[in-house]
This record gives sequence, structure tokens and C-alpha cells, in this order.
Amino acid sequence: MKKELMDAIFEIVSKEEIETLNFPEKDVLEEDVLAIKRRIEDLNRALALGNLEHGKIKIYFEDNVSKKVVETTIWGVTDERIILKQGVVIPIHRIHMTI
Repeated sequence: MKKELMDAIFEIVSKEEIETLNFPEKDVLEEDVLAIKRRIEDLNRALALGNLEHGKIKIYFEDNVSKKVVETTIWGVTDERIILKQGVVIPIHRIHMTI
């Protein structure tokens, strides 16, 4: 999906708002094995960028209400979630993509 279209569909939120969101258990990428693999690779690349250059990226994700995007630095990646500054987390299975 093109970045311009993604930005039109996804609501911009602040990193601080993420703590108040609820995340369902269902994976937003469902059964798309290639997209799921690409998501992990992109998150690990974003982690390296954040640690080396403190570079911010856009994270496109979905809570139980709507699609959202946040621009921030990824500080950590576990098997189940990404960690942002101040311990804010987003479940990996709710992330559509990162740019």
C-alpha cells in the first residue's frame, strides 16, 4: 500500500496515547506468512536504526477501534511486542507495517 494512502487511512496518535489503547488478540495480517515475516524484518531494522541513529519511524497499527499511526523510535523488540520510550508497548500482531 502506498504511503500516501496509508497516511489517509490511519489516524495520527501520540506515543503517550498508546498506553490507553486496547489491543485484540487477532493478528492484523491474518495468515499472510510473507507479510508477517516482512513485518519482523522491518521491526528489527527499525530497532537498529533507533539504537544507532535515534531515528524515528512511522508505525502503522490497529487497536480495537481503528487504524492508527505513530512516529517514534523503537527501543526494543521481543517475541510479542515492540518497546517504545517510557516502556510504552505495542503488540507485534497488531502492527500493519513500519516506514
